[in-house]
Amino acid sequence: MSNAPIGSQWKTLDTDLNRISQVEYAAAYVGRPMVATGIAMAFIVIAALVGAVLFGQTPISLVVLFAAAFGAYMAINIGANDVANNMGPAVGAKALSMGGAILIAAICESAGALLAGGDVVSTISKGIIDPTSVQNTRTFIWAMMAALISSALWVNLATWVGAPVSTTHSVVGGVMGAGIAAAGFAAVNWPTMSAIAASWVISPILGGAVAAMFLAFIKAKIIYQDDKIAAARRWVPVLVGIMAGTFTSYLALKGLKRVIEIDLPASLAIGVIVGLLVWMVTRPMIRRQSEGMENRNKSLKTLFGLPLVVSAALLSFAHGANDVANAVGPLAAIVHAAEFGDFAAKVAIPTWVMVIGAFGISFGLFLFGPKLIRMVGSQITKLNPMRAFCVALSAAITVIVASWLGLPVSSTHIAVGGVFGVGFYREWHMERRLRSQQLKPDVKRIAPEERRRRKLVRRSHFMTIVAAWVITVPAAALMSGLIFLLLNTVVQ
Repeated sequence: MSNAPIGSQWKTLDTDLNRISQVEYAAAYVGRPMVATGIAMAFIVIAALVGAVLFGQTPISLVVLFAAAFGAYMAINIGANDVANNMGPAVGAKALSMGGAILIAAICESAGALLAGGDVVSTISKGIIDPTSVQNTRTFIWAMMAALISSALWVNLATWVGAPVSTTHSVVGGVMGAGIAAAGFAAVNWPTMSAIAASWVISPILGGAVAAMFLAFIKAKIIYQDDKIAAARRWVPVLVGIMAGTFTSYLALKGLKRVIEIDLPASLAIGVIVGLLVWMVTRPMIRRQSEGMENRNKSLKTLFGLPLVVSAALLSFAHGANDVANAVGPLAAIVHAAEFGDFAAKVAIPTWVMVIGAFGISFGLFLFGPKLIRMVGSQITKLNPMRAFCVALSAAITVIVASWLGLPVSSTHIAVGGVFGVGFYREWHMERRLRSQQLKPDVKRIAPEERRRRKLVRRSHFMTIVAAWVITVPAAALMSGLIFLLLNTVVQ
């Protein structure tokens, strides 16, 4: 019989139970990624089964099954990588929690994909490869399949290493590489590729410039005013009205075209009217919200909180409309070619294909998105609600203009370009103020090394992201060409 004190026995038992609890916590932490992977795999299997069921026991059902699976896989990767650019600024500015951002983005991404995601799909699936140069339907199907697989693998790899690459680049590179492998360089529609490539260069520059312009406007008209609250009451409703009018024009032009056809001048007129109405409604709301606020920048951040959340939600809608093409464009082309044996006619996008793209993006965001949301929102440059609002508004305007033109521009480039634009503008503004202060005789001079240390944009992230952007197209094209040759050899 043991002579140890009873209290000592309980203490030993508590210690052992604590160790067991720590082991359980560690196992749960290690197993968490496996749960996300398991859910993603289940969605991919369901998407494949949907494709198989809809086509029944036909010779093409197996092809559609695999295409649907890889389309779902690509959509998940888009949600994990690309959606961070919409919600990252709002989360980084602490206007939204991570959970709230994921919920809002999932709803708005799906709505954008299902309501307004048709136009750019046609560009992705048909505009890059000239169908007349491809030998037969079978070759075209394998080319689209190779593009889908290679782009999904590349985006998955980029997400794993934490690089916000362009899924648009990945898909276009994949389609181009497969087309070259299938029928040589003549298969690629080079004028279309040139226009798309030009938009890749223009979009981040334009996104950064517009974001910097809005930030300069906010600084001049609100932040540096003696009465900041009075200035905010005047100008915040104007900025919210611009945002509302821009998105209204976009929805009237694209989102409602299945119900009623609206041309560009009419959609712009509707946008102007709605923008004015929102401005009128927002003025008393901002006035009531600002009552009793102190005349300081912290109060301004509060006033910009709700507009930032709304702009991030609307930007997610635009992203769903624009980037769902990356997931379902090649899939829609495969389904059409397999069903009709004709890859030259206009591709009709089945509803179930759009649903796979929309839900896949939402699943990817929920399961794997937080990593890149944090990176975009807080690790490139420091954001507050005013700066993040400039990024979101700039990205929205640029994405909408590109979608009007039917160009599959990279929302990654636009949004991250906006973040860089805000950061570099702040650097330029700070440097200008330092130079003006250095001219005063009683101000201590700052050494060049200290000035370099005070940079507001992390140069390591800037160089890494730009390098990832540059390598994406050739890497996806090379992978796609190799996968096409493998498919064409193995599957006879």
